[in-house]
Amino acid sequence: MLDFSIELEPHIPALRRFAWAMVRDSQAADDLVQDCLEKAISRWHTRRQDADARSWLFTILRNLFLNGVRQQARRGRHLGIEALDDVASPDGGGERVVIAKDALAALDGLTEEHRALLLLIGVEELSYQQAADVFGLPIGTIMSRLSRARAQLRRAIESDERVPLRRVK
Repeated sequence: MLDFSIELEPHIPALRRFAWAMVRDSQAADDLVQDCLEKAISRWHTRRQDADARSWLFTILRNLFLNGVRQQARRGRHLGIEALDDVASPDGGGERVVIAKDALAALDGLTEEHRALLLLIGVEELSYQQAADVFGLPIGTIMSRLSRARAQLRRAIESDERVPLRRVK
């Protein structure tokens, strides 16, 4: 019985980061992680013993997220980038918040699949094989889609048209 708690607990911070990156709301992310852990514990006996627990958990989390997106498709998104308005920069300046908003806006422009790939591989440091397990795709497909996601993100950031500031006396 303690077997699953020992295996699940180290992955909770990564699950919370990924969930927050997907839903951009701390409470909704915590609910998503809670649902993920609940499902993992209830289905613990069905898990393949040789399978990577981390990939398995990310798969459950992603599937729960996608199910939630499908259920709320007709309602629209409930929270946008404004969620970062309350985030304070460690150095007291607003530059980091602006950079974070720009990065999140560029990520929002990606498809869910591309965004999830970038987050799982770039932020959560899953291997290509682990990501392939999460998505249920061959590793070559993951590498190809990741390359396209990176290129699309790069284009979004580089083509970001900024309004020049005027000097007011």
